[in-house]
Amino acid sequence: MISLSNIPEDQKPFRIEGDTKVYHYGNTLRLLQKLGKLTYGSSFFLRREDKTILYKLLIYAIGDTENCNKRGLDLSKGVLLSGPIGCGKTSLMFLLNYFIEHNQKHLIKSTREINAEIHKEGMDVIQKYAKKHKTICFDDLGVEATTKYYGNDCHTMAEILLGRYELQIHQNIKTPATTNLNADELEKIYGNRVRSRLRSMFNLITFPTGTKDKRS
Repeated sequence: MISLSNIPEDQKPFRIEGDTKVYHYGNTLRLLQKLGKLTYGSSFFLRREDKTILYKLLIYAIGDTENCNKRGLDLSKGVLLSGPIGCGKTSLMFLLNYFIEHNQKHLIKSTREINAEIHKEGMDVIQKYAKKHKTICFDDLGVEATTKYYGNDCHTMAEILLGRYELQIHQNIKTPATTNLNADELEKIYGNRVRSRLRSMFNLITFPTGTKDKRS
């Protein structure tokens, strides 16, 4: 990741007061934009209409308890970032790692990649991700194909999510994710048992349906 050590003092996203980081939202947003351009190129930009979404993601990432409580965000849960294709979900989840405490930073893993691993390595891959004691952001929930196991359909991500739920309950390990689908569509794919767990696992942050494709 890009080093933040060379940021001028007046552009830093926070100042230290005692043992507390006090964030400046304007500087944080400008830094997010700058990091996006450095990571993804000059075409990266933050839309004004996404301001509410960005604010929620940033206060969650920095662990701003007071403002998270005001907006119904539970810091003990992960984030499920939902929205149309091309609205910037994956890039934002990657950039949030710059603002998350070191031991909470997440690895981003595409659900399609996990399915491909299963075809190569077998069903042990489910346990690899279901029980891994590390924060993993599962990218594009619901778009992965159903896996065949001994002739039977196996919903790989459903099994992984059930395992991640146990990690959250017993070891406080959060699981972020992104999806293009709504709750009803996810339930149709994974079943009502998983949907019930998703409510306990995630803060749902959603881009509006009409959000434009930023890659066009």
